[in-house]
Amino acid sequence: MIKPQNTENTITNHLQQDVVKIGGKTIFINPFLYWRRFDENTNRWLREPGQMSEEQIQPNRNRFYPEIDWAELSYEQKLIKDATVEMFLKTLELISTFHPNLSAGNLLEVERKMIITKKGSFEKWVKKSFAKKARALNSEKRKFQRDRLYRSWKEWLSLENTQQAILPLIVVVFISSFIGWSLGVSKNSCNPYFEENLEQSI
Repeated sequence: MIKPQNTENTITNHLQQDVVKIGGKTIFINPFLYWRRFDENTNRWLREPGQMSEEQIQPNRNRFYPEIDWAELSYEQKLIKDATVEMFLKTLELISTFHPNLSAGNLLEVERKMIITKKGSFEKWVKKSFAKKARALNSEKRKFQRDRLYRSWKEWLSLENTQQAILPLIVVVFISSFIGWSLGVSKNSCNPYFEENLEQSI
């Protein structure tokens, strides 16, 4: 009986973190809760980092990460933080689109709650997205290498010089196999045990 209650409390806490109530309106600060109202392009724009330019992201770094000294971050850390800033900006843009009546003060209130409650989850989402993209790139690279190897062999085999070199080789292999088989049969035919078995089978 305690377990379902704990589950309900967890779900309630998550929902409370994902919404802001302003003027009797419930505003989602989790952008993926708007997905039913997305078209395909908007969905791709939200889910794929790198859809916003550096000119849009860099001026907003300190707005969402006032506690960070960006000069001390590694290149990989900057990529993750910049993509998280991008996620904040996209979410605010979606909220403005779906709630056009919000004032500047209302949007500031939404933004503050987002920074407090969604920063960690946005960063996790960004890391997963980068990892997924890296896996897809590696898979595409391996596929390209396989295709290139196949095309190289196909082109090499289609060359007239290659065909002229391979045909005698095939003939030599065939003749060698035939000679080996013939020698094996003749050797067994000289074997008394072989002859005895042959007579018994007859």
